[in-house]
Amino acid sequence: MRIIKGKFQRRLIHVPAGLPVRPTTDLAKESLFNILNNRIDFNGLRALDLFTGTGNIAYELASRGCNPVTAVDNNVKCLQFINKTTELFGMENLKTVRSDVFRFIAMQRISYDFIFADPPFELPVEDYQNLIKVIFERKLLTENGILVVEHSRGIDFSEHPAFIELRRYGKVNFSFFEAQS
Repeated sequence: MRIIKGKFQRRLIHVPAGLPVRPTTDLAKESLFNILNNRIDFNGLRALDLFTGTGNIAYELASRGCNPVTAVDNNVKCLQFINKTTELFGMENLKTVRSDVFRFIAMQRISYDFIFADPPFELPVEDYQNLIKVIFERKLLTENGILVVEHSRGIDFSEHPAFIELRRYGKVNFSFFEAQS
């Protein structure tokens, strides 16, 4: 895993064996951020990475100037790895929260400019839909804020009123949503 751009660009991150994760591939991540670069200026954005796992997306957001970046996961070992990595790199703008993601968003009172969610692919479609529903009902996105949900093939969010597009990179699918004014 590597950080593509920003203050920490080209830094390699070596994920220890045994973490229950499926990191977004470098190719898919680079493609995602190429799309996002044409839509948003990361500098100073408030960002949220749900189901953060290894912190792959959170590191990229922090490197590109998002401040703060909040990375949420319920796995202690994943969060320990992220905390160790952020300390090693001196990423003061990235903070971790140990929580069940659904509980976290249900209680959250802060709005974010950008939210990325990479739930486990085996999560039922209803849980994906509930995640998106709660994010919009609780107004967790700022006006014109962007939500990106990573998912497997066969899940279709195109009927959601905030859905704007789907991008596919091999087995990785990104659905984009935008908070309307």
